[in-house]
Amino acid sequence: MFEKNLEIGFLLDFYGDVLSQRKRTVLDYYYNDDLSLAEIAGEIGISRQGVRELIKKAEEELLFYEEKLGLAKRFRATEEQAQALLCMIECQNAAEQIQEAARELIRTVKG
Repeated sequence: MFEKNLEIGFLLDFYGDVLSQRKRTVLDYYYNDDLSLAEIAGEIGISRQGVRELIKKAEEELLFYEEKLGLAKRFRATEEQAQALLCMIECQNAAEQIQEAARELIRTVKG
């Protein structure tokens, strides 16, 4: 059974523009529009197996970009730090904790 890796939908947001138009379209149909392989095959005029292979190749490409660039990982870390900062501010925690969280956020963004 061909199962969806939902992480790919997230990576598509970061690296989709570097994929070919065909790969990007197929992944968009599959992950964002939730079309079946057969529906995608009918939409773009190739076999169901061709769609599956195209999806696998595009997924591998996205995973390669994330491994090399790490943009999605950095985004998530930055988002977590921002949430922590917001919580501290809202909870009126000590200024020292806010300063340390801000330093950690800066380190995360710098990579």
